[in-house]
Amino acid sequence: MAKTKSAYFCQNCGTESAKWLGKCPGCNEWNTMVEEIIQKEDKKDRILLGDSFKKNTKPHHIAEIKPLENRRHKLSNNEFNRVLGGGIVVGSLTLIGGEPGIGKSTLLLDLALNSNLKVLYVSGEESEEQIKMRADRIPHKESACFLLTETNTLNILQHAKNLAPDLIIIDSIQTLQTPSIESSPGSISQVRECTAEMMRYAKETGIPIILIGHITKDGGIAGPKVLEHMVDTVLQFEGDRNHLYRLLRAIKNRFGSTNELGIFEMTSTGLKEVENPSEIMITNHEGDLSGIAVAVTMEGTRPMLVEIQALASTAAYGTPQRSATGFDLRRLNMLLAVLEKKCGFRIGQKDVFLNITGGIKIDDPSIDLAVVCAILSSNVDLSIENKTCFAGEVGLSGEIRPVPRIEQRIYEAEKLGYQRIFISKHNKGIEQVNYNIELIFVGKVEDVLRDLFG
Repeated sequence: MAKTKSAYFCQNCGTESAKWLGKCPGCNEWNTMVEEIIQKEDKKDRILLGDSFKKNTKPHHIAEIKPLENRRHKLSNNEFNRVLGGGIVVGSLTLIGGEPGIGKSTLLLDLALNSNLKVLYVSGEESEEQIKMRADRIPHKESACFLLTETNTLNILQHAKNLAPDLIIIDSIQTLQTPSIESSPGSISQVRECTAEMMRYAKETGIPIILIGHITKDGGIAGPKVLEHMVDTVLQFEGDRNHLYRLLRAIKNRFGSTNELGIFEMTSTGLKEVENPSEIMITNHEGDLSGIAVAVTMEGTRPMLVEIQALASTAAYGTPQRSATGFDLRRLNMLLAVLEKKCGFRIGQKDVFLNITGGIKIDDPSIDLAVVCAILSSNVDLSIENKTCFAGEVGLSGEIRPVPRIEQRIYEAEKLGYQRIFISKHNKGIEQVNYNIELIFVGKVEDVLRDLFG
C-alpha cells in the first residue's frame, strides 16, 4: 500500500526540502517553500513493477533499430513552421513561454482556427465565451477547432480519446491538476506530473501537444527546470509592448535547429506573419542623418538587414554613460576600447547610446562593423552614404574578420537595392563579377573609416 509523505518544494526553482526553510538554498529566494503531499510507492510494489518491466523489454543492437520517421504536420503559420523546423512532429510535446499579454494565446488560437487539422483547444484560464470573442477578431474560414474548458487531466485525456484530434493545445500547463497529486494547481508537483501525463499520451497516441507555460519574474518558465528537459521543444515568445513586433525563438528543439527566428506583427486582428523582416527593420530617412548604419545579419538560415542607431556626445557628468538596446553592452564596451586603442578616437570621455531598431535583440557578431561605423558617424557628425551596408566582425586588434554565409548576406543586400557592402578581405571565393552590388574588401577598421569619412 502506498505511503503518504509530505515535503517542502520551492515554487520558484523546484528545490525539495524535508523541512520548511525561509530561504531557498537553490535560488536564494525568500518565502517560496510550500508544503506538498507526495506519494511514495511501497518497496514491494516497486520490486514487482521492476520484474514485469524486465520481462517485457530487452536491449537491442543499435544496427537492428530502424530510424524514426519524423512525420510533420504543416501548420497554417509559415513562421511557426520555420521555427519548429518545417512543421510540428507527430507525437511531440512542445512548450511555449512568454510574458503575460505578449500574445501566446492569440498565436496558438490563430493556429487552431486556420489549420487544416482537427484541433482540441483546452483552456484552464478563460471561459468558452471569452475564447469565442477573441476568435471572432481573428480572420479565419470554417475550421475543425473544438474548445474545452477543463483543468482535470483525466477528463482532458478522456475527451481527447473520444474526439481523436490531430493536435492538442493546452492553455496553460500551470492551471492543470491531476487527482494523483494532492496539491494545488501550479505547484511544482502538479506541473511536473501533469506534464508527464501529457508526454505519455503524446508518445502513445502520436498526437502532438502544445503547452503554454507561464514565466517567472526572471524570464524563465515557471515550474521545475526538469519541465524543459521533459518536453521535445521549448519556444520563447518575446517582444516589447512598446513595439508592434513579436519574436518566436527555439530554445530547445529535438527535431530541428535552434537558430531559427519567427517574426510577427501585432495587429487589431491578431498576429500577422512578417515574411520580409528587412523592409520593416529599416526606416526611410528624408535627409542625411549621422549615426545610422545598416548591418546584414543572419537569424538561422534567414538573412536580414537591420538598422543600427548610435549617439556619441560629450559626457555631461564625470562618468560617461554606456547604454545599448538590443545589443550586448559588454561587447559595446569592447568595440569602444578597440576604437580608442587602434583608431585614436577619444571615445572614453563621451556618452555612447546604441539602439537596434524594431525592438529586436541581435547577438550575431557580424553587426560589429556596422556598430563601429554608426558610433564614429555620430562622433564626427558625418552621415554614411545612402545604400551602404556592412557585414563583418571586429577583432580585438582592430581587424575585420570574415563571417559565415557571406553569399546569402550579399544577395539579400543586392535584392533590397543596396549599392555597396563592406566585407572582410579574408572571405574566400568571393568575386565581384558574380554580383551587381559593389563589394568593398577591408582588412582593418582604419580602412573602413578612410573610405567612409576620408
